[in-house]
Amino acid sequence: MRFGVAAGMVLVLALGAASAFDAGAQSIVDDWASVKAPPAPELKTVKLDPKTTALLMLDFVKQTCPPRPRCVASLPRVQKLLELARAKGVQVVHSLVGPTVADILPEVAAREGEPAVSAGPNKFLNTELLKILKDRGVTTVVVAGTSAEGAVLNTGAHAALNGFKVVVPVDGLASTNPYAEQYTVWHLANAPRIGPQTTLTRSDLIGF
Repeated sequence: MRFGVAAGMVLVLALGAASAFDAGAQSIVDDWASVKAPPAPELKTVKLDPKTTALLMLDFVKQTCPPRPRCVASLPRVQKLLELARAKGVQVVHSLVGPTVADILPEVAAREGEPAVSAGPNKFLNTELLKILKDRGVTTVVVAGTSAEGAVLNTGAHAALNGFKVVVPVDGLASTNPYAEQYTVWHLANAPRIGPQTTLTRSDLIGF
């Protein structure tokens, strides 16, 4: 009798485990249509020290921005942020996808003395970006650019993982579609070791 009860319990546990395993076997593709976006994040007002802050202007160049209407639409906002940063003496660093700063769009063109790096989606890889920031005593980077899921995500995440404070004006990142921008914002705000280093804001909420 005891054996029968024990055997029954084992069977129940096994069936329960099998059910749990089956439920866990669902992939995100199976659940894709039912996933709901999380609430929009809080955008914070930030006041940054111009002596220890750099504004990273990522890939606002003729090869990548004009083909993306959302990037073109972001230019007036980013231009105002760039002008404010310059007026306050903030270090500005540009990135390129080609060999020359002449590719940068005229609205946000580099000025004399503003360094530029040329790289793929992560602007730290195989460039002097880290050295540029360290040499100038930068501890906080404001990251704007295109694409959101490329240059902004990878460069911002790399900066956070290397100990920089990362400030992301969500109206200053652009992609070909809103989902890519939404995902990028969520990732930077929530990923382990990245989220705690990242502040989400808007271009007009940034002060120096």
